[in-house]
Amino acid sequence: MSAEYQVNGSVAVITLNNPPVNGLGLATRTAAVDGIRKALADDSVKAIVITGAGKAFSGGADIKEFNSPKALTEPTLHTLINVAEGSTKPVVAAIHSVCMGGGLELALGCNYRVAMPGAQIALPEVKLGLLPGAGGTQRLPRVLGLEMALNMIVSGTPVMSDKLAGTAMFSEVFAADANLVDAAVAFANKVADVRPLPRVRDRSVDYPNHEAFLQFSRNTVKAMAGPFPAPLECVETVAASVTKKFEDGLKFERERFLHLIQTPESKALRHAFFAERVASKIPDVPADTPVRAIKKAAIIGAGTMGGGIAMNFANAGIPVVLVETKQEALDKGLATIRKNYENTMKKGKLTPEKFEQRVGLISGTLSYDDIADADIVIEAVFEDMGVKETVFRKLDAVMKPGAILASNTSTLDLNKIAGFTSRPQDVIGTHFFSPANVMKLLEVVRGEKTGKDVLATTMALSKKLRKTGVVSGVCDGFIGNRMIEQYSRQAGFLLDEGCLPEQVDKAIEKFGFAMGPFRMGDLAGNDIGWAIRKRRYVESPQISYSKNADLLCEMGRFGQKTGGGWYDYKAGDRKAYPSQAVNEMIVKHSADLGVERRKISDQEIVERLVYSLVNEGAQILDEGIALRASDIDMIYLTGYGFPLFRGGPMFYADQVGLSNVLMAMEKYAAGLHGEAWTPAPLMTRLAAEGKGFNSQA
Repeated sequence: MSAEYQVNGSVAVITLNNPPVNGLGLATRTAAVDGIRKALADDSVKAIVITGAGKAFSGGADIKEFNSPKALTEPTLHTLINVAEGSTKPVVAAIHSVCMGGGLELALGCNYRVAMPGAQIALPEVKLGLLPGAGGTQRLPRVLGLEMALNMIVSGTPVMSDKLAGTAMFSEVFAADANLVDAAVAFANKVADVRPLPRVRDRSVDYPNHEAFLQFSRNTVKAMAGPFPAPLECVETVAASVTKKFEDGLKFERERFLHLIQTPESKALRHAFFAERVASKIPDVPADTPVRAIKKAAIIGAGTMGGGIAMNFANAGIPVVLVETKQEALDKGLATIRKNYENTMKKGKLTPEKFEQRVGLISGTLSYDDIADADIVIEAVFEDMGVKETVFRKLDAVMKPGAILASNTSTLDLNKIAGFTSRPQDVIGTHFFSPANVMKLLEVVRGEKTGKDVLATTMALSKKLRKTGVVSGVCDGFIGNRMIEQYSRQAGFLLDEGCLPEQVDKAIEKFGFAMGPFRMGDLAGNDIGWAIRKRRYVESPQISYSKNADLLCEMGRFGQKTGGGWYDYKAGDRKAYPSQAVNEMIVKHSADLGVERRKISDQEIVERLVYSLVNEGAQILDEGIALRASDIDMIYLTGYGFPLFRGGPMFYADQVGLSNVLMAMEKYAAGLHGEAWTPAPLMTRLAAEGKGFNSQA
């Protein structure tokens, strides 16, 4: 569908119809332009109403046409707006539900705008590293004033239509029980003969002492925008609505839009936008796969992770029961959850009513029998196969038929865990990230026997829990932790060769990571990695590691929780202070290895850490553990602090060029521990073809 044309008395009604949000794709634009021209040619038509079918007026550009020739094929959005604005008969935009981006720019090109209350009004382009490119920066200040328009455009945050009643944005905001089309047609009849036709472009933007306000805005936005250029560009283009003539402002807006669309930051944000949407699509699991109802959940283990997972269910309105082996542990877990909610309430982010509701949805028990009727149970116990076996055998015995048995394991073999039950089709991995009530990522691990309905249910549940669910196959560490192990290995080797923890952390944090590997280790607990390496030494003795991390753990320095790890910590202070004892240990270890320490550049640090992720990611992709490169990027953007403005490790490698990545890897392969730099065959193949990970489809 595209757009429908009907005549209601003397008013033509054009209804945009391109589900789900009436994106302004080529077919819709064409039908809308044709509709306006048809109305202009009909002498019986005195006015035109443009509205949207279903759940939106229009959400803006059709995302399916991003980066495709259709986006630039006539009639473009600019042409559609020009046709509406140039109409010799009044054009009324009848807005409801959602009016964003290009949809709002179209409405601003109409002579009048009327709306239902509760419609979300926004120009969110800044969230994709762009600015409104079809007149939004010039027209919005003319109806809302400089300050409000600037705030909306720089933040991209929606404002409800009710709040804009009384501004030049809307001629009328109807009552909640009004029929929008009928009310809009009545309004159109009322203004049908009014001349001259009002146009937003003919209004001026008056703001006393605008220079001072704009300079203040530049300073504020510059301080908050970080590495992203779009917010500051938004300020400059909105400024043009005051300082330039309308047509000159439009030209300037177009010029800055075309500049931003080529920036790596905007490319990264657009990649992340699409990556998040495609992550839920699983090729062999159709969208109409039946899902199981999740009305009650249970969590095994009331520790930090179990408690955090339970909070996700309570936040989504799903009752959840925590299971522990000892009353003391259960009481402690429930008390921690209550304290977390109290802290949120004190910050004003949770009402007392919501507090009581959420706390009331979480209960505890020492008996597995009390959770037999749960629709899903998530095991969040110690990362040991023997412990997992005990839990899953118990669950298999007590859980009702059709219950989903999920494991929060971060590295262990899910197929082996499923084998402890008589129903492997009901077993799935749900790897939450700590703190589980905050982190957005949910790594959904599909076992070889996991049922398609179980996978579809878990992906649907991830949305209900407001997580980004990404599917992984079964391997040691799945996608995220398998890759981070190579990153950690390189971080360790850098210490052996000449770096100290502070230099490594600072270099990768300057690149954009939220936290470097050593500060991260201290936060998570260095004993976790120690346990994994001990297992590796037995299972994979051929893989080499720096021994510095083991020496650190032998000193009892597990991180912040013990007051010292790679860094020293003071009581009540989470700031990392360089540790002389640790630095001396590192230098001595190099001497014991017979390695002459050398000066290592920040560029080498960043390349070795990031390219180790990329190389392992390519191997994971080649093995089919990840469905697509963008899924790997999503995991790293939402779970591992990879800088959003760089788009994820695989996207970043594409931007650098895979041949350049390989060249750097060859150089490091000639150094110490060069065996860690064997290129993944997929990367070699794609580089030879001049392709990237995200362009191989």
